[in-house]
Amino acid sequence: MNPATLARVQFAFTVSFHIIFPTMSIGLAMFLAVIEGLWLETRDALYLEIYRFWLSIFAMGFGVGVVTGIVLSFEFGLGFAKFAQLAGPAIGPLIALEVLTSFFLEAGFLGIMLFGMHRVGPKLHFFATCMVALGTLLSASWILSANSWMQTPDGVAVRNGRLIVVNWWHVLNNPSWLVRLPHMLSAAYLTASFLVAGVGAWYLLCGKHLAFAKKSVALGTAFASVLIAGQVFIGDILYSTMLKHQPSKMQAAEGFWEKESASPAPYYWVILPDQKEQRNRFALGIPYLGSIWLTHSLHGRVEGLKNTPGDAQPIMGMVFYGFRIMYGIAILMFAVATSSLWLRWKRRLFTTKWFLRFLVAMTPSGIIATLGGWYVAETGRQPWVIFGLLRTIDAVSPVPAKTLLATLIAFVCIYAFFMAAFLFFVAHIIRRGPVLALPQAEASGSLKNAFRPHVLDSANANAAVGR
Repeated sequence: MNPATLARVQFAFTVSFHIIFPTMSIGLAMFLAVIEGLWLETRDALYLEIYRFWLSIFAMGFGVGVVTGIVLSFEFGLGFAKFAQLAGPAIGPLIALEVLTSFFLEAGFLGIMLFGMHRVGPKLHFFATCMVALGTLLSASWILSANSWMQTPDGVAVRNGRLIVVNWWHVLNNPSWLVRLPHMLSAAYLTASFLVAGVGAWYLLCGKHLAFAKKSVALGTAFASVLIAGQVFIGDILYSTMLKHQPSKMQAAEGFWEKESASPAPYYWVILPDQKEQRNRFALGIPYLGSIWLTHSLHGRVEGLKNTPGDAQPIMGMVFYGFRIMYGIAILMFAVATSSLWLRWKRRLFTTKWFLRFLVAMTPSGIIATLGGWYVAETGRQPWVIFGLLRTIDAVSPVPAKTLLATLIAFVCIYAFFMAAFLFFVAHIIRRGPVLALPQAEASGSLKNAFRPHVLDSANANAAVGR
């Protein structure tokens, strides 16, 4: 019943639930833009069929993401009032700019994207889809800028207990933003790729909607192969960046306690850390791999968490296993991508049962990996809410523990209903399968016709009177 603990658990739960849906929305919005572009280029009705199928799932995910995102803004002020008071001059404008740019852009074109297929021309509809995809990208950019500033604050000064912005460009373009943003976007696009490929693989195993399924598997695995290759390099750059600015996070992620590990260093996969005793009660790893992977040498040593004072250390277990979940799934994604390239070359991509079953199992992998990475980022920053400037314990609002517990229970119940409803409708859409698309463009109008004056010429008017 510690208020600070309950406030942190409540925010962790709500943000973990929320991040699932923006991750899907960002990835699916870009996927839909690519698919509609392919349809406009080829006029292949199969692309339109894929577009219509995933548009429904995107719309539901987008709606849940917007609703659950609003809750987080209130929690800043209600649960962490001192954080809002101190960080408001830097965080507030970034969140406001997200609303003014991405939300307005999405709101302006989402209606056309969802309901305008029969009402506007195909090019205008494609433009609307691209604008929604751009809106999701801008939203991710502003939010990652704000969160990265909390990880690596820059451009501010604390004077008389108040935070003053001295350089807005440094606030926006803080030391970790330009690396964390592509890492997050790649994660979202990988999430969409495996969702698409997994559903297609399930249809192939069931022997249904074969043309749709083959195209989905082909596209999903192709996108995933390119994205996971880029994500490996981006992740390595991000690791080096955070090792420079937040060494304690990466020390906890690797599971070493001593100021310098043994040489050569193993790479741990399983540990049983004892935070109080500053040691691992049990550790299982691969010899030499820690030195090779982390120091790029055969006998390199790895720095441990004892290099950070005890009162500034994150909880090693949470950071370590969050990182292993993200990293382990990335290895599986790389294996899927490599296997897909081999099977594509052998012309067995759509007939290899074990691969299709593996794809189905990997359908939610992007979401799970994103949650693991998010936990690394947020738990690895502790005990700071603004790294080096404000501790989490000092940011919590003076709210009674019973109130926090009651609202936490309410959130769990409401969000469980949201998730159940979302999964029910997604399962219904998948069981129903894709609706056959028309072989020609569905749109019956164009932007030019939308702005043309509704005035009948005299000949048409006379003809109408005659009839």
